[in-house]
Amino acid sequence: QVELVESGGGLVQPGGSLKLSCAASGSISGFDEMGWYREARGNQREMVATIASSGSTNYMYSVRGRFTISRDSAKNMVYLQMNSLKAEDAAVYYCKAVRRTHKGWDRYENVYWGQGTEVSVAS
Repeated sequence: QVELVESGGGLVQPGGSLKLSCAASGSISGFDEMGWYREARGNQREMVATIASSGSTNYMYSVRGRFTISRDSAKNMVYLQMNSLKAEDAAVYYCKAVRRTHKGWDRYENVYWGQGTEVSVAS
């Protein structure tokens, strides 16, 4: 059983910074992809940033240049550094881990979510 625990959320003023952390209960080396998603009130959950096992990253357009995702395999941690925060960044942020396997021609994807950490942006 994989457990993901997020931390680092809180209230910050517009233009401020926060660093979110996601601690995995086991080695993250076995995950094909890890990422941060967010869900604002009344909105659907959306991808914010992902990092593959290769190290390649992907960001939603509105956070490019402001957010940085990183991983520390030695500590089984994934981070999201958020700078120049805007009101529209306020949401509950979730950590996600994906493990893909196959058996013959069949492909399987195991997805794990954390419980979320809330980010509020207000002056």
